[in-house]
Amino acid sequence: MTETNHDIRTLNGLIATTLDSVDGYTEAAKDAENTRYAALFTARASERRQVVTALQAEVSRLDGNPEDDGTVLAGAHRAFLDLKSAVTGQDDKAIVNEVERGEDHIKAKFEEALKDADLSPATKAAILTAYGSVREGHDEMSQLKHSLEATG
Repeated sequence: MTETNHDIRTLNGLIATTLDSVDGYTEAAKDAENTRYAALFTARASERRQVVTALQAEVSRLDGNPEDDGTVLAGAHRAFLDLKSAVTGQDDKAIVNEVERGEDHIKAKFEEALKDADLSPATKAAILTAYGSVREGHDEMSQLKHSLEATG
């Protein structure tokens, strides 16, 4: 039971962080001037919702109560929610910088969870699958940030 509780807590922490990511991408999409960036952020928000759904299913499989809110309630670091205040009146480059900073945060959270030796193999497998999406999003936003820096 202890192993299950630890798995559920870890998964719920990742769900909360991923929900923050969804919120961050949603805010970025609303505030982006370039429609290409807005579409990209909207697609990433949708992809992150799928990650949330998969992690919530794993919590349910473990007979846990899946998290359904971001880290605001948990009082944890809110890297993506900082985006909301940062983007007001900002240009796309500033928005991309904030999104990429949030991506660094979520990627680190998933990597930390993957190093947890106390997680069950099934939970670790679910996290690894979700991490593929997180890593892809991180890498894409990092490349976008660096391409904007190179152009001006």
